[in-house]
Amino acid sequence: MSTSNYLEQYDAASDTEKSVLARRWIDTEPLPFFKELRQKRPILVTPKFTLVTRFDDVREVLSMPKVFTVEPYVSKMADYLMMHDDDALHTREKSLMQCMLNRDDLPAVREMVANVSKEILDNANGNVELVNSYCRMVPATLVREYFGLTGAKRRDLIEWSYWNQVDTFHNQPFDLLPPEKSQYIIDKHNETSKELGKFIVELIARRTLQVKAEELTFSTLVRLDDDIVTRMLRTDYPKQLDFDIKRLGLNAGGLLIGAIETTAQAVAQIVQYLIDRPEWLAKAKLAAQQNSAAEFDGYVWEALRFVPITPYLFRTTASDYAAAKGTDHETVLRAGTHVLPVTLSAMFDERAFESPDEFIPQRNWYNYFHFGFGSHECLGRYVGREMIPEMVHQVLTREGIKAKSPIDYKAGPFPEQYELSWTTQ
Repeated sequence: MSTSNYLEQYDAASDTEKSVLARRWIDTEPLPFFKELRQKRPILVTPKFTLVTRFDDVREVLSMPKVFTVEPYVSKMADYLMMHDDDALHTREKSLMQCMLNRDDLPAVREMVANVSKEILDNANGNVELVNSYCRMVPATLVREYFGLTGAKRRDLIEWSYWNQVDTFHNQPFDLLPPEKSQYIIDKHNETSKELGKFIVELIARRTLQVKAEELTFSTLVRLDDDIVTRMLRTDYPKQLDFDIKRLGLNAGGLLIGAIETTAQAVAQIVQYLIDRPEWLAKAKLAAQQNSAAEFDGYVWEALRFVPITPYLFRTTASDYAAAKGTDHETVLRAGTHVLPVTLSAMFDERAFESPDEFIPQRNWYNYFHFGFGSHECLGRYVGREMIPEMVHQVLTREGIKAKSPIDYKAGPFPEQYELSWTTQ
């Protein structure tokens, strides 16, 4: 396939082929495809979805949640706050959960991640299948120990997160999956959601009794650890907040869903990107040795710009809207359109990124889209900004780190296998 003249091929295709072609290029040749779109057709309207590729236009879409809605989330999220667009529930519950996820915790969170990561790698004796033994296991441990989903097996937490993520973010109409595969994903999501729901009910009942016992005895002997679920249960909420035990449990489950699979994918892809580029690997390792988190983290986020966990976000228009108004690519997007603001493309737009094709650590953090943008920006982004680079840090500081083979996705959307080895003393 040529890495140019995408639009020439697209325009020559039949209407039934156009979306399929665009989907294929998104999956297999994203950077050259998006570069041509930014230059020649920044908003590409296909029969199934619309791609928005320039930095300013992507931010425009993500800044107007009542126009560009998260309607595709609604059937997937069981009334979780992230399926609500700029309403009272979304604002109220996101604010409550941001309060519970106190940013003052972050140094302790990073230390916890470092300790868990180091223990796993030390016990691996120089060989590890990184995805399942590390990339998924570290955040699953954090979910138990810091978020407070105690009593669950980490493998169960991973399974519950996995099917929710696949169904919500990789089983939409614009993914163009065969009907039987799409239904299988939905069935697995429903099955694991029931298991998660049962666990959350039992968790809240058990932890509520423990909190009450703590209050009654005033004794440090029965005092619970300070995790997020415990904080939620210790708090008295005015009835006007409408944050009852059901809403509390739903938000406790939400802490899990967004933490594991996204982290695992980011870490695996960043590690592979740097290992495959010895020059940048050496510089990142040097930064790691200098014990400067800010210096090292810049390499991590710049690598993730090239290999993000998703090339786009997605929204549905609630009404007709003229995007990029006043420009030569102004486009009217009709109500009901699936709009894909292509964040990967936006992070290579020279209007916001100097020399975008070059790897430049310590870029302006605020121009990245690693945790989304706007009202639906990731609730746990501050935790992620500590966990992801620390997990990468612990891998790269191993002497002689190398990959036995590339990441194997096993025909799915997420990394599934990545074998690494290193020198042990």
